[in-house]
Amino acid sequence: MPAKKSESQKAGVETQIDPKLRYEEAVKELEKLISDMESGKFSLEETLLAYQRGAALLKHCQGVLAQVEQQVRVFEA
Repeated sequence: MPAKKSESQKAGVETQIDPKLRYEEAVKELEKLISDMESGKFSLEETLLAYQRGAALLKHCQGVLAQVEQQVRVFEA
């Protein structure tokens, strides 16, 4: 018997972020999610999943920026 798809898989939205995801790619995906959410093309459930994905992408981007900021501080020292 095949495994049931989770709600996030049904909507095509994954909340797990690959740690190797490049900052630019994450920002581009985040911008698309925001645009799609604003357009009203998602159902309520899909909007919630997109919001969760967006929050995870934002956290990832903030982490990448913090790492770069730390590297700059090391170089300046």
